[in-house]
Amino acid sequence: MGVYICTGCDIGESLDLEALSKVAASEYKVPVCKTHPFLCSAEGAGLIKQDIAGEGVNAIVIAACSPRVNTDVFDFPDVFVERVNLREQVVWCHPANDEDTQMLAEDSLRMGIVKAQQAELPVPFQAEDISKTILVVGGGLAGLTAAAETAKAGYRAVLVEKKETLGGWAAGLKNVVGLQPPYTELEDLNLADRVREVEENEKITVYKNAQIEKIAGAPGMFDVQIRQNDNLYSERVGAIVLAAGAVAYDATKLENLGFGKYTNVITGEQLEEMAGQGAIKRPSDGKPVESVAFILCAGSRDKEHLPYCSAICCTESLKQALYVKQQNPEASVYIFYKDMRATGNYEFLYQRVQKEGALFFRGDVLGVAEVADGQLVIAAEDVLVGEGIKTEPVDLVVLATGMVPVTAIGEKLVIKAEDDKGAQEEAPADEIIRSNILNLEYRQGPEVPPLKYGFADSHFICFPYETRRTGIYAAGSVRAPMDIPATIRDATGAALKAIQCVELTAAGSAVHPRVWDLSFPEFFMQRCTQCKRCTVECPFGAINEDEKFNPLPNPTRCRRCGTCMGSCPERIISFKNYSVPIIGSMLKAIEVPEEDEEKPRILVFACENDAYPALDMAGLNRLSISPWVRVIPVRCLGSMNLVWIADALSKGIDGILLLGCKHGDDYQCHFIKGSELANYRLSKISETLNRLALEADRVRMVQVSIMDYDKLPGIIEEFAGRLEEVGPNPYKGF
Repeated sequence: MGVYICTGCDIGESLDLEALSKVAASEYKVPVCKTHPFLCSAEGAGLIKQDIAGEGVNAIVIAACSPRVNTDVFDFPDVFVERVNLREQVVWCHPANDEDTQMLAEDSLRMGIVKAQQAELPVPFQAEDISKTILVVGGGLAGLTAAAETAKAGYRAVLVEKKETLGGWAAGLKNVVGLQPPYTELEDLNLADRVREVEENEKITVYKNAQIEKIAGAPGMFDVQIRQNDNLYSERVGAIVLAAGAVAYDATKLENLGFGKYTNVITGEQLEEMAGQGAIKRPSDGKPVESVAFILCAGSRDKEHLPYCSAICCTESLKQALYVKQQNPEASVYIFYKDMRATGNYEFLYQRVQKEGALFFRGDVLGVAEVADGQLVIAAEDVLVGEGIKTEPVDLVVLATGMVPVTAIGEKLVIKAEDDKGAQEEAPADEIIRSNILNLEYRQGPEVPPLKYGFADSHFICFPYETRRTGIYAAGSVRAPMDIPATIRDATGAALKAIQCVELTAAGSAVHPRVWDLSFPEFFMQRCTQCKRCTVECPFGAINEDEKFNPLPNPTRCRRCGTCMGSCPERIISFKNYSVPIIGSMLKAIEVPEEDEEKPRILVFACENDAYPALDMAGLNRLSISPWVRVIPVRCLGSMNLVWIADALSKGIDGILLLGCKHGDDYQCHFIKGSELANYRLSKISETLNRLALEADRVRMVQVSIMDYDKLPGIIEEFAGRLEEVGPNPYKGF
């Protein structure tokens, strides 16, 4: 082992480096311990490389800047590297040459050395018979684009479409808007050319009138069975693009708007079909229309129907208003809207429709009534004039219904954990909708778990395309409501993510967010009690069960968050460089002063995705943080095993603060539900602490985002203040 202490960036001027070196050389008998003014320089990195080659150093502790920077400089092949953050989280947020700052630095070094002593260099999982073919499910615009872009990148694609023809919803469009300047003209999508490009490409295999029978396996080795015309075909693929699309909201549920009740109330899709056939006519008698009312947000942005905006209703209605005007420039066009969401370049289209003479009314439509000769009157509350209005009778009412992802349609399945006595746990469970699209052979359910409203996505801020099943990437309106230009971009992005996945899998690496992590969970099965917690709590379906209900890990599905490790009551799951014993040894390495020294200790478990970077940013901004804090970064709070809290309290630590990502409706957890699971586990430990006469206030979880760095000092100070009220840990000194 070698310990290398940087003296640059204020470290040398703020700390007693001789005392720090003694921690390594005397306490831990580290044979190689050196300082350097700039370890990140070519000379500093060269010093380390020299010791690797000449001294046989193969485990390195670098006490310098944050592990989030200079990762390329301190990347040494076949050498374990542990980073100790002396810059951002010690000298930049604590007073220089202070006793408490020195104690913090020494404890940080102790934890780093202990981890390096116990951890092993990860050995990547190398799967056999890896495939780099990309499966695309759905032959609409998103699916066609994903398959074409995959082939352009040099990879084989397999496209499966349930209908007899390709094109999906876009095939029913007469024209589109917004693709090119001046953004006011109606254009042809040239869908036939896109279909031909896919069907004639030798790198793309197309299955039409087909469905996925089942998908087994994992990234790099998905085995797919495809049923086509009573024949069964097998394909091995490396990753999947889910581009199954969306359907229009059921307009029969909009009784107050007259659909199904009045013949001349139709949907936007029906109008599009009419326009494509050459003429817009009244369904009741076939006469050309002379007046049309468009009702936008028909069922959208409505808690009784679709609570969300479907993104295209406004612009599609504006386009269809031009259809009416092209057929009859004298026709009257009324557009009722809640908010006109013609964003970006669609503003030009909006202005053109205004100039063409359409009348716009902002407010809620109260109802539609039929009058003489099948004509219709719309009653609405106009918020701009502040009173109710009624239109003149119109020939046709067109409802702009929203879009419903196909992943939201089907039977709901709730996957819960069971303990070893058969009782169901109350821990957060996955909700799966059996939509009969992918038919995954996963213990965690046959489809990808949807986000809010049934859309297939993973992390709405940081990881578009990724679903909660590794190697499966959503694109187009199955992921989020979007227009045609966005769909094309989205499908391209999903295809590139799928390609990235197969290449990382072939290298034995994790995908997002821990790209290049070569570790994977290992199971000590002799102590497994088949409690099923790991199989259910894994956010990514990386663990199935064998016929005896033992966990059956699929390493290429794993994203290395460690949630399984935190869930296991027997602590049989570990990574070579991250385990319950490793973290336990780190917290035990902290020196806890006696009670009379009045130096309390607060242990912070900081999520590496948001909380740890926020602590770094506090340091970068030279914000003062309590010197009582000792930080241990964790991959995700979901990986936190409750034994760490017991060990910390037994050690005499006065308080434990868990800093993790936000969960709930506005969740931002990079591992989907790790933060939520940690919160659930803490609710159980509070009862235990009270029974042991240890105040539950000694352990607290706070949700933070990366931008909450300026709030962190206050959060920690408030927690420290509460600990002063409850007093020192009674186990201190034992």
